[in-house]
Amino acid sequence: MLIKKRLFAFFILILFTSSCSKEKEITYKKDERISPYVLYEDGMKAFERRDFFFASKKFSEAELNFEQVELAAKSSLMSSFCLYGINFYNEAIEGLDRYLITYPADKNVIYAHYLLAIIQFELISDEKKDLKPLLDANKKIDFFIKKYPNSDYAIDLKFKKDLIQNQLAAKELFIAKYYISTKKWVPAINRLKVIVNNYDKTVFIEEALHRLVEINYYLGLEKEAEQYAKILGYNYNSSKWYAQSYKILNKEYDIEKEFSASNKNKKNENFLEKIINMIK
Repeated sequence: MLIKKRLFAFFILILFTSSCSKEKEITYKKDERISPYVLYEDGMKAFERRDFFFASKKFSEAELNFEQVELAAKSSLMSSFCLYGINFYNEAIEGLDRYLITYPADKNVIYAHYLLAIIQFELISDEKKDLKPLLDANKKIDFFIKKYPNSDYAIDLKFKKDLIQNQLAAKELFIAKYYISTKKWVPAINRLKVIVNNYDKTVFIEEALHRLVEINYYLGLEKEAEQYAKILGYNYNSSKWYAQSYKILNKEYDIEKEFSASNKNKKNENFLEKIINMIK
């Protein structure tokens, strides 16, 4: 009887011990790690069906699970591109900045810089509003063109830089005209000089020079007016702005007769209108 009790107690002890160890095994069992390749594939499938938000999430998860640096870097870049695809510009910029810090030697670094420049360009609004996005985009594009001047991306960014330059010049001219309308001549002259000194390759240089002729002549500064008129005449002697400046300094000049046989002014106006529409 005593033996039976001892055997029963021993059996209970074994069952309890076995039960505890099984419970521990189940409780602390480590979850299987999800394959980063599966995560990346899920991201690509979402990317192809243009579900960019879900794709970005999967690419981020893949980055954290990839042991290969090259694949982790690619996942990071794809995640940022997806955020850009849904216009999450700030999040995309943060992701790209982190990518450049984390993977500075990655082969796709040049594309990351290009995408940052594109995002800054797309953040530009109307030239009458905030100037900061214009300056940020101009700075980023300048950086890219200087660092990668011979890349295919540089060609596209050089074109966008020309548009930015025109928009910056348009901003300065808009402000200058406001000062002219309120007869604040000194700040108006300063704004016009910014165009002459910094944006002389834009379509607004001709009007800026004419306005300087106009203001200086009005203020009695005829030598200064003649100086700007000479610059305008030397570089743009067939433009309507030179004709108007010439009329100011030569009262007998017949502007209507001089340009009645030519439709060049009309072409210039149409070209200017196209440029303005492009950069708005």
